[in-house]
Amino acid sequence: MAGKLRTVAIVGIALVALVGAGLVLGVLGAPSVDSVENHFGTVSENTTTVATDLRVSNPNPIGVQLGGVSVNYTVGMNDVSMASGTKDGLSVEQGNSTLEFSTQMQNDRIPAWWYTHVRNGEVTDVTIDATLTSSTLGQSFSTAQERTIETDIIGQFNSSETRPVDANQPLISDPVLYVNETSGAWDRANLTRERTPMALDFTVYNPKSIPYAVTKVGYTITMNDVTVGAGESDRGYVIAPQSTETIEARTTIRNEHLDEWWVTHLQRNQVTDLHIDFYVVVEGAGESFRIDLDAIDYDTTIETDIFGNKAQYPTGTESEPSGSSDAEEGEPETATSTPAETETNTASATDDGGLLGDGTTVTDSPTQTDTPTETPTPTETATEDDGLL
Repeated sequence: MAGKLRTVAIVGIALVALVGAGLVLGVLGAPSVDSVENHFGTVSENTTTVATDLRVSNPNPIGVQLGGVSVNYTVGMNDVSMASGTKDGLSVEQGNSTLEFSTQMQNDRIPAWWYTHVRNGEVTDVTIDATLTSSTLGQSFSTAQERTIETDIIGQFNSSETRPVDANQPLISDPVLYVNETSGAWDRANLTRERTPMALDFTVYNPKSIPYAVTKVGYTITMNDVTVGAGESDRGYVIAPQSTETIEARTTIRNEHLDEWWVTHLQRNQVTDLHIDFYVVVEGAGESFRIDLDAIDYDTTIETDIFGNKAQYPTGTESEPSGSSDAEEGEPETATSTPAETETNTASATDDGGLLGDGTTVTDSPTQTDTPTETPTPTETATEDDGLL
């Protein structure tokens, strides 16, 4: 037994000496990372699988094993750590090879990312960092990839198209109002990690000979049929006969619902139908009735391609993860609000690699041609009411 131990020790010393000599003479080198590619796998109520393919080049004449090769990697979106992991004891073959592994992203990180995306003007900088280390060779190699994605979700609410509004009530002739203009913007001054407020304005024209009193304005926001915000305001407006008035609606997305939305977003291969339903309660001629503002209900499609390869790796309810799932998950980082600069691999909102598709507002509204095209300056403006509207 003692003889065997001495033999093992001698072999070990000889191997270390051989490796050391190889490093000194430049014969041996550390494996390098040629590229790293991530894609989404299965998604559950609480977690999302992020599968990673690490393409490695080993310049040595033999494979590197010996339990001394490890990889560390992180996936960040606006400095929010979405997925991270470490895997040790890797075996790297001679020449070029691909290492496959996966980790679980916690869906509750989605609200933190969303906050930074809106605060940065709908801009997200996706970063992928990977470091391959060989303790045997005493060397490491790092690689980083970046892509900037931009959206224009709220800007598509802007429209100068005149649209009729029908009450659909007995004994009331339609249309009762015309919407001459709509505009929208994120209320970033009041943006928090819990709430995403939107300032949505619409200018309406009263074609009747009697005034209308708008006593309530309400809304419901859904993303893939997941309700992410709803509210109502008692702020009143009076719309004089043959006059216009600008109504300000303060809508809010509740960020705590966004992790639930994220699941549906991936199940539909990163596609979301966003819908905002508006209604008003109007009093006129001694009657009070609710009007659904179908003419200005906001519909848009949000299509993402976070890693730029969803056509190659489509996600859905039947998606399967790639590689193993034994990578260790890292801790989430604190989100920052510093706008990211556009780097390489930039994808705009109008191409296949961006977060948005064609940016088309899906609103079927007839054009009114016999109403005033000039909008008088409104005599009354609205203020924010308790943060909801």
